[in-house]
Parts: sequence; structure tokens; C-alpha cells
Amino acid sequence: MHEPGKKKVDGWFALGLLLTALFLVFVLYPLLLILYKSVLDPASGGTTTANFVKFFSRKYYWITLWNSVKVTTCSTFIAVLLGLPMAYVLRNVKIRGLSVINILIVISYLSPPFIGAYAWVQMLGRNGLITNIFNKLFGIQFAGIYGFAGIVLVFSLQSFPLVYMYVSGALKNLDNSLNEAARSLGCSTFQSVWRVVTPLILPTLLASALLVFMRVFSDFGTPMLIGEGYRTFPVLIYTQFMGEVSTDSHFAAALCVIVIGITLALFFLQGLLARRWSYSMSALRPMEAKKYSGLSNFLAHLFVLSVVALAIIPQCTVIFSSFLETKGGHVYTGNFSLENYANTLLAKDNNAIVNTYLFGVAAIALVVVMGVLISYLSTRKKSPLTATLDTMTMMPYIIPGSVLGISFLYAFNAPPLILANTPLIMIIALSLRRMPYTIRSSTAIISQISPSIEEAAISFGASERTTFLKITLPMMLPGVLAGAIMSWITIISELSSSIILYTSRTRTLTVAIYAEVIRSNFGNAAAYSTVLTVTSVLSLLLFYKLSGKREISI
Repeated sequence: MHEPGKKKVDGWFALGLLLTALFLVFVLYPLLLILYKSVLDPASGGTTTANFVKFFSRKYYWITLWNSVKVTTCSTFIAVLLGLPMAYVLRNVKIRGLSVINILIVISYLSPPFIGAYAWVQMLGRNGLITNIFNKLFGIQFAGIYGFAGIVLVFSLQSFPLVYMYVSGALKNLDNSLNEAARSLGCSTFQSVWRVVTPLILPTLLASALLVFMRVFSDFGTPMLIGEGYRTFPVLIYTQFMGEVSTDSHFAAALCVIVIGITLALFFLQGLLARRWSYSMSALRPMEAKKYSGLSNFLAHLFVLSVVALAIIPQCTVIFSSFLETKGGHVYTGNFSLENYANTLLAKDNNAIVNTYLFGVAAIALVVVMGVLISYLSTRKKSPLTATLDTMTMMPYIIPGSVLGISFLYAFNAPPLILANTPLIMIIALSLRRMPYTIRSSTAIISQISPSIEEAAISFGASERTTFLKITLPMMLPGVLAGAIMSWITIISELSSSIILYTSRTRTLTVAIYAEVIRSNFGNAAAYSTVLTVTSVLSLLLFYKLSGKREISI
């Protein structure tokens, strides 16, 4: 019984403290430890800036940062050039097979970029199928897609769906009367898109471009596979921390600090620009797809189908090559066989597939439970504590996965909390990486639920906890579960943090695919990739079933 004169402890405040403590331990502490390692002199135990001086004073190192900036800028620019018109065309023109097209676009995005790189090597590598055909037809010696051009090609085709999904969602809220007014004043389609539509959706466009930029900037799998002599910054971090020849953990920590600084600056710059060019719109007359005929219809279909075909070719190539017989694992004989699946699915001590599903389910359970609670606290229980918690949850979203993995090894490889080389560290890393997406989607759902509904339940005698469990949560659940499926797909496709944290007992599908490609066991890599692609497709179909949607827009 509650004693008079004593203040009752607020359960939601206690929950906020607990969640904040968890994020302090698993997010802020590892990142602060990286900062400490970057300025630590291992010889004297004092502080030093030698690692930063080493990076900026030697061209061999800082040129990798410049290479990454060039690759990322070009890839982001091309992704916007593809994603913006794709979203506009599909919102305005009735395209046949739209449901299938949307599925193919999402699948091309959810597949890890390095799988696309591996597939393009199969087609346009030095001994690729298309390369051999071109060389024989035109009598040339095409050197393949390796280097800068190949990296940009892979990243652009793999990233434009993100721009498409964001812009498509923004176009839903655009009042089409503005577009029609521009047309009536003599603007062409291009002019109305450039002068009217683009400025109105600019904050969304900047947000999607930032996501593309950060994703491309932090990816090391693609440059490792097809970069050859073109070194990028993530590859430098990986080799300095995990290299086979020589490693320097303190120098790797300094590189991580530089990455964190760049991504934080970009994140705040995007927020500043978004607030500067933010517009409030009410779609009194939303865009509706119309049926065109003649040349306009033909060009619209040609553009959409060509872009989708280029984006989905890597997945088709991987699935096809998974059924081809190989000699020595890397030379295709031209015969069809199931040996690649026998070598992977039926191999002894092969735990990659089981680990992927187990870790994914455990991570998504954490993501859903903590994401819903954090979104509820930040929306309904606003305070300095919940604001701090909300800010910390965004950190794993901002920093690259490889940096998070390295910080975890620094923080949890020694007492008092030893998690390195265990499944738990993999699960925590996977859940933290994807939790911000669920928190943002759950926050949007809660914002649509009127507080008056909860107030009515409380006025009838229900406690806040009962109101949350029996009223708010059931109303949120359909949207949360649909979002959880999308988070699940991205979790099982995660490579950047997994490649740092895995052991032989905790490797996942993406790690297995990467390892097989590095060993030139292309048949096994194709079989693993097909399993991952089929899992993603089935999960996506389940998302459509639960959400009742036929497209994904953000």
C-alpha cells in the first residue's frame, strides 16, 4: 500500500531511465571509447594526435577519403536523376504491371550492394558473359567494369530505389492543382517538375539523398570486390582493423572518428536545409495516374522498364548462375546442376542460414519492443530525458555499420562486459542498426492516434499501463508489424557490422556470400545469394499482405 507523503514512482519515467542507460552502455560508451583510442599513445599511455597527423600528411591515406567523396557524390547524383523521374512517372502514368515493378524495385534496393557488384563482374568482368560477346563482336579487349566506373554503376542502380520510395511518398501529399497551374501558364513537363514539383519536395529529396550518400560512403564490400586499385575510405578502415598483413587499431579508431565527424556534419546539414526549404501542403487534389497513349505512353513504359531491368539484372544473374555447374567452384561448365545448393545447404557445420534467421528474429523482436516503447515515450511523455533518449537512438542510424562493429569490439572485448565472439553481440548490433527506422515509423503511427482516446480510457478508471497495452498498442500493431517485416529484410541483408563481429560460429548469409566471392567460389555465392533473395521476396509479399499496400513509399 502506498504510504501518504511519499511520491509514487512513475513507471514510464523509470522505463525511460532504463532505456537511456542501455543506450548509454551500447551506443554512447563504445563511441566515446573509439574517440579515446584514437588519441591514445600506446607507448606512453598519454594522449596524442599522431594518428590524425598520419592520415592527413600522407597522400596514400587521405586520397582514399577523396576517392570515397567522388564515388559517393556521383552515385548519389545519378540515384537522384533516376529515382525522381521514376517516382514522378509512376505517379502520373498508368504503367502495366505496376505491382510487380514495385516489388522488383524494392528487391533491387534490399539486396546488399556487394551482391550487385559480384553479379556485374559475372556479366562485365574480364571474363564476363557480356564482355566476351562484345570482345568477339567488335574485336576489342574490354578491361571490365573494375575501378571508379564500376563502383558508381553498382551503387547508383542499387540506391535509386531509396530516392524513388521517399519521393513517391512525398508526391502523395502534393496538390496536383499546382502542377496543372504551371502547365496552364505554358510550362512543359520538364519545367513543371523542375520549377514546381522539385522545390516542394526538396526536404524529402535531400533526406533521401543523405541516406544514399551515407549508405554509399560507408559501404566497403563493393569497392573491395571491384575497386582493385581504386581504394576507398571504408576499405582503408577495414584493412587497418582487420587486415591480414598489418593492422593498427589506434589508427583505425582515428579513421572511425573522421567518419563519424563527416556523417554527423552531413546529418545536421540536411536537417538545416530541410527546415530552410520546408513547405506545408494539403493534397486537396492528389496526383492520380492517367492512361496515356501514343509516343508519351511508349516513352514512359520504355524508361520505367529499362531502369527496372538494369536494377534487377544482378538478382536475375545470381539466381540463374546458382543453377549452373562449376569446375573448382569458379569456372562454369555451361551445364545445369544443383551442386551449388548441395555444397551450401547440405554442407556439414554450415550454420550461416540458421544463424541469419535466428539472429534476425531475435533482433527484430528487440527492435519492435524497444522501438514501440521509445516512440511512445518520445511522443506521449516528452521531457529532457526522452529527448536525450530519442537523440541517442539516431546514432546507429548516422554512423556506418563497420564503425559500430569496431566500437563494439573495443567496448565488449574485456571485463566488465565481455560480449565479443558471442551471438548476443551480433543480435545487439543488428537491432541497433535498424531500430531508428522502426522508432520513426512507430512515432508516425502514434502521432495519428488521438490522445483523447487514451484520456477517455483513463477517465473510466484504466491505468496508463492498461490503456497502453489494451488500446494504444493494438491500434499501432498492424503498422508496426508491417514495418517490422521491412526491418527484418534489411537486418538479414546487413554486412558492414556483421563482417567485423562474426566468428566461425556466428557467421551469417551475407558474411558467407562475401567470403565465397572473395575465394572465387562463385557457384556457392550464387546459391547463398538466391536463398537471401527468395527470403526477401517472401518477406516483401508478407508485408503487402499485412499492410494491404501494393507499393512502398516512405
